[in-house]
Amino acid sequence: MAYDSVLEKKLARKTTRAIVDFDLIEDGDRVMVGLSGGKDSWALLRLLDALRRRAPIHFTLVAVNVDSGYDGYKHDTIARTCDEHGWEYRIEHTSIGDIIDDKLDARATPCSLCARLRRGVLYRVARDVGATKIALGHHADDFIETLLLNLFFAGALKAMPARLVSDDRRHVVIRPLVYVSEEEARDYTRMAGLPVIGCCCPACGDLSLQRQRVKRLLLDLEREHPGVKQSMLKALGNVAGRHLLDQRLNPVAELRAEVAEQLDKVALAT
Repeated sequence: MAYDSVLEKKLARKTTRAIVDFDLIEDGDRVMVGLSGGKDSWALLRLLDALRRRAPIHFTLVAVNVDSGYDGYKHDTIARTCDEHGWEYRIEHTSIGDIIDDKLDARATPCSLCARLRRGVLYRVARDVGATKIALGHHADDFIETLLLNLFFAGALKAMPARLVSDDRRHVVIRPLVYVSEEEARDYTRMAGLPVIGCCCPACGDLSLQRQRVKRLLLDLEREHPGVKQSMLKALGNVAGRHLLDQRLNPVAELRAEVAEQLDKVALAT
């Protein structure tokens, strides 16, 4: 397959930086890559495979595709592509689509429920394949969009971590593309000749969804102020907790004590 080796080296450096910064992959890991067939998961799988071949540590990869059961989903194309590249893979067929249709109101957005159901399947399969890490293809734009979605619509100042330990402590979820932009992932997947597979969900591509609205907002901001997305990503690692209103970070009693201490110092000085 033809691809741009310069671009691959650039993205490999960014992915390596993320792995080092957040301690994402360790010697002996078996990394399960969530492979949806979209551009981001293909980019992640190929980049990790390239790094695996020359990394100073030993780790293995297995791609896992969760088939939600929608008609027309090309899981056979995913299988054929993995075979062509020599990538170990597993396709898990589910009825997630039917479950969503049964449980969700017709006017509601299915993305949140679908994500929870797919995550449950990934956790179960991770145990089956002996995975020590679960790698997801979230890129820098996903981190920024999630920050704004929570800020605008959920009343929370949070995004997503590059490394997350599940509530039951059994799984470690990693996101090695945190420094890679969506545009870079798209270009890399296209240059590598990997087939982008749509999930066939009827809600995909609906521009009325909140995430799509945030995407458009960021696109406009980046056009007017180049570098604004990079600044927002940097902000996620540069949190000034004392300048927020969360009383868990700034308990009122401690703030009062701090003010009293400062006043005492001033009084003694005079």
